Amino acid sequence: MGSTGFSAHVGPGNSGRRAAWETSWDTAACAPTLGRDSSIRVIARTVDQAEELARDAVDCLPAGELARKLGLGRPLRVKLGIDPTAPDIHLGHTVVLGKLRAFQDAGHTVVLIIGDYTARVGDPSGRSDTRPQLTAAEIEANARTFQEQAFKVLDPDRVEVERNSRWLDMPMHDLFGLLRTTTVGALLEREDFARRRAAQAPISMLELLYPLMQGYDSVAVAADVEIGGTDQKFNLLLGRDIQRAYGMPEQVVLTMPILVGTDGVRKMSKSLGNQIGVREPAGEIYGKTLSIPDGALADYYRLLLGRPVPEDLGPRDAKRLLARELVGRFHSAEAADRAEAEFDRIHIAGAEPEEIEEARFETGAGPVHLPGVIAEAFGMSRSEARRLIGQGGVHLDGAPLEEIDVDPARLDGHVLRVGKRRFRRLVAA
Repeated sequence: MGSTGFSAHVGPGNSGRRAAWETSWDTAACAPTLGRDSSIRVIARTVDQAEELARDAVDCLPAGELARKLGLGRPLRVKLGIDPTAPDIHLGHTVVLGKLRAFQDAGHTVVLIIGDYTARVGDPSGRSDTRPQLTAAEIEANARTFQEQAFKVLDPDRVEVERNSRWLDMPMHDLFGLLRTTTVGALLEREDFARRRAAQAPISMLELLYPLMQGYDSVAVAADVEIGGTDQKFNLLLGRDIQRAYGMPEQVVLTMPILVGTDGVRKMSKSLGNQIGVREPAGEIYGKTLSIPDGALADYYRLLLGRPVPEDLGPRDAKRLLARELVGRFHSAEAADRAEAEFDRIHIAGAEPEEIEEARFETGAGPVHLPGVIAEAFGMSRSEARRLIGQGGVHLDGAPLEEIDVDPARLDGHVLRVGKRRFRRLVAA
């Protein structure tokens, strides 16, 4: 990765932000020199703080830079960008959000960027193809729920929330300035792009632009630190180059491990169906947590609870403890107790849940199209519902249901189960 050294103005509406970072930087640089003993104590303290804030991180780059920035004597601006490409946050997202919360608790300022503009492009990180483009309405709806759910981890009173459309919807001459900050060769060194070039798979110009847009976010908000998953390392480091090209101090890059999904192999992702969402029902969070492989337990404890698996617990009981704590975090301790009791009732005693929510379906002259009923009742797409039916994941009163179109008399008043833990009592409208 490289930079041309091009220097340009920050862009419309950002001159106040640039003045703020210039003032804080210059003030810190001109602070009175401390006595030798005091300096040693300050250095030791900032090194200790840096080590604590970087705990569990995979990368903290450049080496020693976080401690140096902590020694500036002002709150740092710690950035996270989230593209609202899906409506829900899952436990994988909370690994990074939890690190942001640690910076908040240490007195620093978190800048949460909702990538309503970058989401139109789609982050190519970890992709073998181009992401499908979302509509403006989909992005806006996802942005609202993302922000709401992020506040389940972050302190909303200590967060600056920005949408990058505010500065990325820029005049063409500003875009030219951004494009001059790096080269095509540097972008194509990225592992994702190199792999796709080797496979002769297409790479769109928009995807090449994406890392530059993310880097410009760091310029716009004067980021001191940017946090992301290890799959974001290229983008985060490029952000340093772009800040330097704009004559700004360069951010520290902090990458966090990727949490595997409930399959124990692949990155947690809704598109892979291996996610545990933070606003899923308590019973879903509890049951999905118990389904993770034993080999993933240590990472789940370390990254989500910040401690090792208790030595006196076997995998079964360790998963139960983890499940209770996660449900308690995103719902309540009472909900965790109920979820555990309900899980035992259904999966150990073989009974139905004590309380089953009703789902109404429309009847007409012919059969009922079951994927539509499932999609409406469980908040999923019709294609996903058809896939579950084909895989034998849909049951009616405990018996597998394989038909797509079903006689309404078979459904009315009966219990529909989707997957292992989701139930609805069907009622004809």
